Amino acid sequence: MARTSSRRRAAKLMAKPSGSTMVKGNPDDRISSLPNDILVNILNRLDVRAATRTSVLSRRWSQLPAMVPQLTISARDLLPSETKTSISKAEIVRRTTAAVAKDPANAAVSDAELVRRTSAAVAKALADAAAVAKALANAAAVAKAVANTAVAKMIKSILARRDPGGWPIRLSMTFYLRDGVPISVGHTVGNAMATLKVEKAEFTVLTEKKGRKCSIDDVVNYGTRFVSFFNECHNAFAGLTRLYLENLRFRESNFVSNILVTCKQLNYLGFFNCDTEDWITLQVEHAQLIELSIVNCRFDMVKLTWVPKLTCLVFLFWLTSREPPLALGYVPLLEVLRLSNAARSLDKMLKLSTFLHETSVRDLTLGFQCEKVSCGLIALSWFHLFSTHPIMCLLQIWVQPECLTRRQAYVFQQLRILNLVKIPEGYDLTWTMFFLEAAPSLEELYMTVWDHPCEMEMNQEIRREQLYSENKGVEWESPTSNFKHHCLAKFILVGFQAKDYMVSHVRRVLKAAVNLQDVYLYDRLVCAKCQEKVKNARRYDALVRCICPGVNLPIKFPCTNEDQRAVQKRMPRGIGSLAKIHFLSSNKIKAEHWPRIAVDSLGAIED
Repeated sequence: MARTSSRRRAAKLMAKPSGSTMVKGNPDDRISSLPNDILVNILNRLDVRAATRTSVLSRRWSQLPAMVPQLTISARDLLPSETKTSISKAEIVRRTTAAVAKDPANAAVSDAELVRRTSAAVAKALADAAAVAKALANAAAVAKAVANTAVAKMIKSILARRDPGGWPIRLSMTFYLRDGVPISVGHTVGNAMATLKVEKAEFTVLTEKKGRKCSIDDVVNYGTRFVSFFNECHNAFAGLTRLYLENLRFRESNFVSNILVTCKQLNYLGFFNCDTEDWITLQVEHAQLIELSIVNCRFDMVKLTWVPKLTCLVFLFWLTSREPPLALGYVPLLEVLRLSNAARSLDKMLKLSTFLHETSVRDLTLGFQCEKVSCGLIALSWFHLFSTHPIMCLLQIWVQPECLTRRQAYVFQQLRILNLVKIPEGYDLTWTMFFLEAAPSLEELYMTVWDHPCEMEMNQEIRREQLYSENKGVEWESPTSNFKHHCLAKFILVGFQAKDYMVSHVRRVLKAAVNLQDVYLYDRLVCAKCQEKVKNARRYDALVRCICPGVNLPIKFPCTNEDQRAVQKRMPRGIGSLAKIHFLSSNKIKAEHWPRIAVDSLGAIED
């Protein structure tokens, strides 16, 4: 009887609505005549604001938004679109100076008077710009508060109308750590976990200020807010499957461990610019964790003691002068590993054969960060510890090429994809052949060679004071003569220049990889920070040089067909390689290559 009754209810739900449920006076409304499951599928593809607006159409439509299987609500999506862009101080000075010089009223004044008027005008322009920037910052804070409140109201309203006996729901909430909104969201989600079928629940907890703009007081304050949120909403955190945190400093050294103990269902855990007041050893033991991301965090050591389901690990920018403060314990399923750091002159080099012992990594990314390491909490931590300027470190290669024994080489047997990011320009690349010899099953090799002046300290005195390492090259000689690699199919080199050391390296890879199919040679990347400025000012060559010196480095990329043929003749001569060589500009990067090339964006969530 119960089964028959449930079938009748299901048939009634799936049946086409009667004429009374159609929008009155609108015979062309064919959408409302569709079954509920199709309408819910359509609403599920819309953002939450658009979906909830349909509830005003009729009584029937008012129930549909609460039936969607995936509920994603983000405070960032509710923010108003930016209508103004900031202008740098240098640009303000340039524009103001040009305007004063062109003013007819200043045509007959003396040079001294012109300088005085220009200085006064520049001072006023900078003051006005500062006032505008402050007003925009206040407006942004108000907008975030309004968006945050909207998140709490929307999630509460939608879940309150959801049928407890309905289909499972997946929740994804993104909100700012301010006011009482996080606790309100936490209680709502906690109650939903107790009364509804919640398949997945995700929290992305953002701070109003981003990493570079956070002071020590800011991160301590954010950490205190999160602790209060966490303690008030244990039920919600106990059921979370994904958690992302940023810009937090915890007073209690064991609080990070408390997160791991409480959040037993986590599949993903991400920390960005997080730490504790004391340097601690973080022991990670978690039965369900699949992906772990630790970026710009200050821990003495992270030990993955027992994480049996972990498949992906992102560990970027560590602060200690020893090898990476990371110990890989029981991680039998680890396949994707991303390590990135900017080494100092006193740092030790890492032996991968020892570090990756007893793992089976298939996808490995090693980043060398060009030069600048002063980002987010790293700079703040050094400032806090030493009361000096944040330490800026010139890249030296922190990976030690090795001559592996057969037993050591076993570590690389499963490696299929290798990505070497931000290798310095102008230095011999022979050492990278170590990976080809160590990984016989490697199929794809990515290399980004980038040494951009916009991210370098050019003052020699500062370089000496702040422990820059001037040794950016690595010497390594292959123990195997006439080495051959039989699995490599793709070689992608970003930042290629028709210089001898690069042409020689491509030739070296072509010679070793006998089954290589495609070689993609991309031009030098344009600095992302300066890209818009350069785009707007490209026709003013002198201005471009001032804004972004790296753009005006001597062009060595073979742009013309004639130059490309000349380079190709230098590469496969006497090798007999059948690989096809593609020359592409940096603004034509293939979609399949871009995620590897843009790997530096991992970890942070930007507004």
